[in-house]
Amino acid sequence: MTDTVTDLQLDTSGLQCPMPLLKTRQALRHMQPGQVMEVIATDASSAIDIPAYLRQSCHELVRSEEKSGRFILVIRRGEQES
Repeated sequence: MTDTVTDLQLDTSGLQCPMPLLKTRQALRHMQPGQVMEVIATDASSAIDIPAYLRQSCHELVRSEEKSGRFILVIRRGEQES
């Protein structure tokens, strides 16, 4: 996978559902459109819940991968708040 330059890193390691999703949504609200955030999670539900939320929002999932039990999601902030 290609490396994407990120503006922010959110480490939710050790947090259980729904906290990684809630913290991701909160961080997105404080970002500017076009900014990119890397979310790191250890809860497998995050790999499902966060992309599902993004599909219903204006934000974009740039890439997602699982590496050594950690789920890494790279998200680009959309133009409008959702």
